[in-house]
Amino acid sequence: MTLFKRALQFSLLACWSGLLVMTAPAAHAQSTAASDEVFQGMGGKPGIEKIVQIFLPIVLADDRIKDSFKDTDMERLGTLLAEQFCHLGGGPCKYSGKDMKTAHEDFIITNAQFNALAEDLQLAMEEYGVPSRIQNKLIAKLAPMQREVVTK
Repeated sequence: MTLFKRALQFSLLACWSGLLVMTAPAAHAQSTAASDEVFQGMGGKPGIEKIVQIFLPIVLADDRIKDSFKDTDMERLGTLLAEQFCHLGGGPCKYSGKDMKTAHEDFIITNAQFNALAEDLQLAMEEYGVPSRIQNKLIAKLAPMQREVVTK
């Protein structure tokens, strides 16, 4: 390899390395911003807690599903939902509950009931003023749980 080619390769490598070093913080910031977009879009922890406060009474008033929650510790459920929404939204929270399959294995839950709960969550988010785009992103993160939650 000629001295010129080696110098050219070294220069290109140096430029490429410099470019990576210069763009890495921006890429990390963009990744972080994208990863907590749902969390931020819901108003952070205070917003999520308020959404859950709006959500649970809607659930308890919904004739399609209210009977499923008659023996539920709603305060504990509210805490777990807030943790879960925060975690799924990219926030700093850790979900402390059981996995979805274990948490719901003793219940008879249909697709219709799962969908009713999702509809009620969207109503709560709308009432709080969460943009539709953010609502859809959270629902999309919750949707795969349907396979673990629905038992009938």
